[in-house]
Amino acid sequence: MGKLGHADVVHLLVQLSIMLVMGRLFAEVFRKLNQPAVVGEIIAGILLGPTVLGMIQPEWFEALYPQNAAAGIVLTGFVQVAVIMLLFIAGLEVDLHIVVQQGRQALITSMFGLVIPFSLGFIFPYFFPTFFGIADANGRLTFALFMGTAMAITALPVIVRILMDLNLFKSKMGLLVVASAMVDDLIGWIIFSVLLGLIGKKTGDHMPLLNTIVLTIGFAAFMLTIGRGLLNRLLPWINKKMAWPGGVLSVSLALCFLAGAFTEYIGIHAIFGSFIMGVALGDSEHFSERAKEIVHQFINNIFAPLFFVSIGLRVNFFLNFDFGLTLIILVIAFAGKIVGSGLGTRLGGFSWKESLAAGFGMNARGAMEIILGLIALENGLINERVFVSLVIIALITSMTSGPLMKWSLARKWEH
Repeated sequence: MGKLGHADVVHLLVQLSIMLVMGRLFAEVFRKLNQPAVVGEIIAGILLGPTVLGMIQPEWFEALYPQNAAAGIVLTGFVQVAVIMLLFIAGLEVDLHIVVQQGRQALITSMFGLVIPFSLGFIFPYFFPTFFGIADANGRLTFALFMGTAMAITALPVIVRILMDLNLFKSKMGLLVVASAMVDDLIGWIIFSVLLGLIGKKTGDHMPLLNTIVLTIGFAAFMLTIGRGLLNRLLPWINKKMAWPGGVLSVSLALCFLAGAFTEYIGIHAIFGSFIMGVALGDSEHFSERAKEIVHQFINNIFAPLFFVSIGLRVNFFLNFDFGLTLIILVIAFAGKIVGSGLGTRLGGFSWKESLAAGFGMNARGAMEIILGLIALENGLINERVFVSLVIIALITSMTSGPLMKWSLARKWEH
């Protein structure tokens, strides 16, 4: 094993403590304002990063977060693990029983909520790639496919919280919205994973593209069928033979990392493996709500702040902010999801007011959009301008979904 020097250890510990404290302080402020904690954590990162601290006191920023220091490489490793864990708990949120219960209606709503925003997100960047800030002029199709996926993705944890706040989680409309978001996320991450495979092939990775696609779909199908059954048999043994909750926590995270390692090995991102493992594990009746809550608390309060604060450390939001680009992508994001999901819900026999509320709910992008954007940035698929626009859109859609849903449902009762 490699060894960090004395100064690097001090540096790393100072970096981690500042990120955790700042992330927590700003998360609490935004919670008091009834906004998602992620908004506060990203703002904490922007204040600590090149946007604010780097412009006011560049030498302080450089001393705290130097470009090529050993501590910086270890911090990047922490952030990478945080992303994998975040997708794991996003997978735990997916309840396949709800999808099955909603059946055909969930499929119709999710298909409309996926196809319409995906089409809008694909068409405009494909025909106007320069305006949308394409990073590689030769990769127009891949870029447009990514933008389509970014417009189609939904933030399931944000939607669940909004519906719970509005006491709608167990209502017919609430269950339909959640089931549709689950299907959207599953399909969206599969598309994005295949896209990453395409990028990998261009950079000469070891496995042919067809093999990567077959293994990706095969892995997802296996984990959601036979794999689920095997995990359902393994969990009672873990709960009985190992200390609780340590046993289930250790084994579930080990499986998360193993699944991530497998999908990274076959040429797609590790997050896909951890997401699918989360879906398979969370669906088991032996993975209790209390165990899920422990995993959630552990990841959301330690690793999630590190990831979201690190977003602000990566780019200068002032220098890379493009008002026109952000506005156009925001309009496409709102129009695609609200029209698509709204139409899908309306076809299920809901009123126009309820359908509009469902569209507003499905419009929340949250952490998923940010993770998607970050991986695309790291793989050279988008530039920093597009990344900043996607982060802003993720924040705006997450902050407005709840109030707009409330407004739409309040108007319903007036008539």
